Amino acid sequence: MTPRSSLVSASWYFKYLGIPLTVGVINIMFNLCRSTQRRLRAALEGKVVVITGASSGIGEALAHAFYEQGSKVVLAARRETELNRVKNDLISKNLTLPTEEPVVILLDLSDLETLEGFIQKVYDMCGRIDILINNGGISHRGAILHTKFEVDKKIMSVNYFGAVVLTKAALPKMVERRSGHIVFVSSVQGLIAIPDRSAYAASKHAMQAFGDSLRAEMKQHNIDVTVMSPGYVRTAVSLHALSGSGEPHAVMDPNTAAGFSPEYTARKMLESIVRKDKELVLSQFIPKVTILLRHSLPSMYFWVMARRANKT
Repeated sequence: MTPRSSLVSASWYFKYLGIPLTVGVINIMFNLCRSTQRRLRAALEGKVVVITGASSGIGEALAHAFYEQGSKVVLAARRETELNRVKNDLISKNLTLPTEEPVVILLDLSDLETLEGFIQKVYDMCGRIDILINNGGISHRGAILHTKFEVDKKIMSVNYFGAVVLTKAALPKMVERRSGHIVFVSSVQGLIAIPDRSAYAASKHAMQAFGDSLRAEMKQHNIDVTVMSPGYVRTAVSLHALSGSGEPHAVMDPNTAAGFSPEYTARKMLESIVRKDKELVLSQFIPKVTILLRHSLPSMYFWVMARRANKT
């Protein structure tokens, strides 16, 4: 076969097979995307979704993701100015499909005595809670020897006890309705612990255990429980993390800066919630390998972590 005839043959195949096949694949992908979008909208439209830590990062991205599906989003955090900014950003989307106006309610997770009142306020304003997303939290950077106990206590109060109090306050009416979904935004550090993150890892380990126990107990009441364990996400978490002295760490970690975008993370979380997954590990390759190592070759994991601690 001559080069010219080969070229003509290839052109014929592309014209009569390649183009139709390509168009067909594109059409299938487009229809799949539309089908997925309709499924998400059907599952979430009109749902009352409470998001703690909604003033920035993953919480803000979750607010956008749920609002776009027609959910009534309750934005909760300490910073009223930032919450109102997020609310205005949501409203300014001018979505063509029906949407519910977001609700802003101030919330300080460290003030445990006020958290039941926060849940009551949500019920008073919205009538119910369909999905409670315990996302608010604070991280830690510092060696155990140089971390004040007050730091351990604050991080445990915000990350763990705050989520526990909110969950316990929301549960009775969910059980009464036999409907509801509790979501805990943990971390891969709820599955593995690394040096210089002791307070943070401990709070996330506790959240992981509480979520597993809650899931088992709520099965009979038709309440879903999902524990999310993201890896590195490109947020200000390391900037706001507490140092051992209790001051802000104020440094952007390289791994955090190179992490998943909050929007990608929120989208995957939303899909996981709609599927009613029991857990989701959304992480880069190395943390996933480390989780596997911790469970299958613990002695190797201990050696690796000791080496890391010596370097820092």
